[in-house]
Amino acid sequence: MKKDKDIIPNTLYLSSKLSKEPGIRKEYIRITDKILNSWQKIVDTIAEIINIPSALIMKVNHPYIEVFSSNISNNNPYKAGDREHLTGLYCEEVIKKKEKLLVPNAMKDKKWNKNPDIKLGMISYLGFPILWPDGEAFGTICVLDSKENRYGKRYEELMLMFKELAEFHLALLFQDFSDKKNLENILNNLTEGIIAHDKQRRILFFNRAAEKITGYRREEVLGKDCHEAFGGPFCGGRCSFQQGPPDSLEHLYYPLNILTKEGQPRRLEMSVSGTNDNTGAFVGVIASFRDLTEMIGLKTQVGDLTGFAGIIGRDPKMLKIYRQIRDMATNDYPVHISGETGTGKELVAAGIHNESRRGGMPFVPINCGALPEGVLESELFGHVKGAFTGAIRDKKGRFELANGGTLFLDEVSDLPLVVQAKLLRVIQEGTFEPVGGEKTVSVNVRLISAANRNLKHEVEKGNFRDDLYYRVNVVPIHLPPLRERKNDIPILAEHFLKEFLKEGQKTLGLSKEALAIMISYQWPGNVRELQSAIRFALIKARGRIIQPDNLPMELQEWKHSRSSRGPSRKLDPESVQEALNRSGGNKAKAARLLGVGRATLYRFLADFPDVS
Repeated sequence: MKKDKDIIPNTLYLSSKLSKEPGIRKEYIRITDKILNSWQKIVDTIAEIINIPSALIMKVNHPYIEVFSSNISNNNPYKAGDREHLTGLYCEEVIKKKEKLLVPNAMKDKKWNKNPDIKLGMISYLGFPILWPDGEAFGTICVLDSKENRYGKRYEELMLMFKELAEFHLALLFQDFSDKKNLENILNNLTEGIIAHDKQRRILFFNRAAEKITGYRREEVLGKDCHEAFGGPFCGGRCSFQQGPPDSLEHLYYPLNILTKEGQPRRLEMSVSGTNDNTGAFVGVIASFRDLTEMIGLKTQVGDLTGFAGIIGRDPKMLKIYRQIRDMATNDYPVHISGETGTGKELVAAGIHNESRRGGMPFVPINCGALPEGVLESELFGHVKGAFTGAIRDKKGRFELANGGTLFLDEVSDLPLVVQAKLLRVIQEGTFEPVGGEKTVSVNVRLISAANRNLKHEVEKGNFRDDLYYRVNVVPIHLPPLRERKNDIPILAEHFLKEFLKEGQKTLGLSKEALAIMISYQWPGNVRELQSAIRFALIKARGRIIQPDNLPMELQEWKHSRSSRGPSRKLDPESVQEALNRSGGNKAKAARLLGVGRATLYRFLADFPDVS
C-alpha cells in the first residue's frame, strides 16, 4: 500500500492539468482490465479491514448507477453488473452533493424509508464521491453494513485514500484519452490520409483526408474488416495480411492505384508501419497515403515528368506511354507491347504490373522465342512426373507461378501454333492441364505480351492465330525507338551513370563531345545498346571524363562516317518500309525514292532487319 500512497499526490497535478480539457466524452473512456483488477483488490481489502459485508465502487449513468466492483463475500448482496435507479439510494445524495455521506443507521431516519438498499438489509452506509479530473462525478466508493455502524475516523481515512487512488486511475485514463483525442485532431487536420487496423484487419482509425481521397465515410469503414470495407484489400496485392496476420511488419513504402467509392482512379503513395503495444507485441498497422493523381497528371501535361514506374524519359511519346500505364493500373485487360528490340518492353510490362492492384504479387516473365516448342509448353503450363523423359518430378509452369499476379510473354509472335491454342483456352477460361496431366488447374493471371514484329502481319502470314491476336491485343502500347526520342538520351545517360556508380564504377561524367555523338547516333539496339555503350565507356575512361575515344567502336565509326560523307538524309523504318512497298521490294528503286544511295539503304537495312 505504501507504493500507492507515494503516487497519490500526483493526482492533484493531473487533475489541475486535465480539468481544462474541453469536450471530453467520458462515455468513450474504457476502464481497462488492469484498473478493474486493481479496484477489485481495493474493495476486497476494504471489506476485510473494516469487517463489513459490502464494499463497492459504483459508476453513475444517469438516471442509473451500476456496481463496477464488489468484494467477494457470501454475505454481500451486491455483485458487479447490478444496476439500480438512483432515486432513494444513499449514493444519490453523494452524487448530487459530491461529498462524503455517513448514515450510521437508516432505520432511525425516515428519510431513507424508500431506500432499496434497506430492502437488502443494508442499514448503515459510508460513501465518498469518485470524481473525474474535470470535477464531474464518475460514481462512488462506499461500504454498507447490515447493522448499525458509525465506522470511525481511521476507516474514513482508509476510504479517502482508496478514493484518491481510484481518482488517480481515472486521471491516467483521462490523460491517455485526451492525448489520443489531441492526436486524432492532429491526424484529422493532415492532408495525408491515415488508416489504422488491428491484426484482424478491423479498421480502428480513418481520418478526414482518407475520407476525401477514397470517397468512403468513416462510419462506413470503422470496425469493419479492411478487405470487406473496400470490396477487396485496400493495398491490393501488396497487402501483408492476405494470408493472415504477420508476426511483425517493417516499414513499407510503395505506389498504389485505387478506385474511389465513385469509381474514380487515384494514384497514391503509401507508407505502412507496424504498431506494437507496451510489451512490444505486434498489434496492427498504421498507414499514411498521399494523393498524387493531380500532381502526376499536371507534370505529364506540362512535360515536367522525367520518369514513371521505373521508366526513364520525358519525350512526349513517353509521356503518352506513362498515361497509358496509369490507365491500365485500375483494370486487368490484356496488354500487348510492340517495339524494336531493346526499347524496354519488359520494363513497361513490369511498370503496368507494379502500378496495378496486382503489384506485390508475382511478375513472371518468359521469352517465348528463347525456348524450343517442347520445352516451351512445359515452361508455360508445367508438367507431371513421367510426362516425358527427364520429368523426374512434378513442376509448376509459369502460369501457375504467376497466379494472382502478371505473366509477361515476351516475343509472343514466336509461339508455336499448338501452344497458341492452349494459351487461348487459358485466357478464355483461366484453366489448363499440365503436360502429361489430367487434373485441371485454375489460375487468376493478368496477361501482358510483347513482340518486336508486327503481330497483325504475323496473323496475315498465318503464323499467329487471329482469335488469339484479338485476345492479347486488347490494349496495344507501342514503344518508340530511341532515335525517335533523342531528347531522352542525356536523361538516360545520366540515369545509367548513377546506376553504375552504385555498383562501384567511378566517373567524372560525360564530355559534351561524347554526348553529341550519342545524340546523333541511330541506336539500332535502342536503350539496351545505350546502356551497354555507357558501361563500356566507363571501363575505358577509368574514372575520368568519358571522351569520344572511350565510346564503343560502332559510335566512333558512326562519327567518322558522318564526317566523311557529310550531311545525308535521315532514314527511318516507316519511310523505308513505305519505299520498299512502293518499289515492290526492289532496293535500288527504293533507294531512288528515298533520295539516298543503295549502300546507305543496305547499311540501314542491316541495322534494322525487321524492315523488309
